[in-house]
Amino acid sequence: MAITSLSRPSRSGSRRGLLPAAMLGVSALLLAGCGAAPEEGGGGSGAETASDAPAVGSDNSDYTGCIVSDAGGFDDRSFNQSSHEGLMAAKEEFGIQHKQAESTSPSDYTPNVDSMLRADCNMIIGVGFLLGDAMKPIAEENPETHFMGVDVTDPDFSDNVKRLVYDTSQASFLAGYLAAGTTETGKVATYGGAEIPTVTIFMDGFAAGVDYYNEQKDADVEVLGWDREAANGSFTGDFENQAAGKTNTTNFINEGADIIMPVAGPVGLGTLDAVTAANSGGKDVKVIWVDSDGYETTDHGELILTSVVKLMGEAVKDVIETDLAGEFDGEPYVGTLENGGVDLAPFHDFDSEVSDEMKSELDEIKAGIIDGSIEVDSDYSPET
Repeated sequence: MAITSLSRPSRSGSRRGLLPAAMLGVSALLLAGCGAAPEEGGGGSGAETASDAPAVGSDNSDYTGCIVSDAGGFDDRSFNQSSHEGLMAAKEEFGIQHKQAESTSPSDYTPNVDSMLRADCNMIIGVGFLLGDAMKPIAEENPETHFMGVDVTDPDFSDNVKRLVYDTSQASFLAGYLAAGTTETGKVATYGGAEIPTVTIFMDGFAAGVDYYNEQKDADVEVLGWDREAANGSFTGDFENQAAGKTNTTNFINEGADIIMPVAGPVGLGTLDAVTAANSGGKDVKVIWVDSDGYETTDHGELILTSVVKLMGEAVKDVIETDLAGEFDGEPYVGTLENGGVDLAPFHDFDSEVSDEMKSELDEIKAGIIDGSIEVDSDYSPET
């Protein structure tokens, strides 16, 4: 069968703290001001000292890995958190030092990247699509420093930048198919935070998966919040306004949606609040999380049907390892279903509610996407 679906911690309030080591295997002190000099790793994040667990036979204590978050912060239960955990895993395994700068608004991005440069970091990690514009000129002007851009899809970067990009439309396709086969109301929904390619690619794949289910099952499940053909939908405009996420979600529930996928970082926490309120009033609404396994990273695992995960932590750690070995290169890493960079998380509490037939169909579809017999090609897929 073939289809072409478009010619993209350990924190207070988290459910279980850091993602489990198995998830990493598959795959700090915050700056008070924009231009403040960064302090050594440790401090507010509870990170251990650089010499705690050096790599066997190596002394990497003179190597410093540095990370800058986008405005969602390192406790976003999403891509910032996963990337930060990858750096912490590298620190523990290889004995490197670390520094970090947490952005609270887009105006922080360039000053924070600059502060990492002035701190003589060996590797500067910018997390999120929006960090790309800040890193590009700084990387070009400082070719001796290595940079890593997580979710930075612009292909026009200098050779000292390693981009980690993810074709999340593939795993979102599976999520859309699952949602269409699980809904009791015949309506599912998705919305985004900022309207950028790394957000809309999830929405694209999700809607494509619903369409595929409708074609295969002669069904008529409706997607609220995203129109693939028109390429427009519902966005809150940022990754901070949880109240907007709650309002969006409440509106979807009022329209009849019983499965909702927010692609909005911390804004998605507003979705969890809205679903909790709706379910306490007699509804039966479920959530599909993105980027990290929401069952592990939020306080509301009982609402999470599954998550579309990007295994960023392992990729961040791997790039640091290659840099330590003197093997850094500027070729982009593209996470796919085939290489395990993207996937569906387990169904956790809902495992018994997902039929064996659905699980088998998802396995078949995943295999079809990998072998090319099912084409999931979004206009928002990253250029490499």
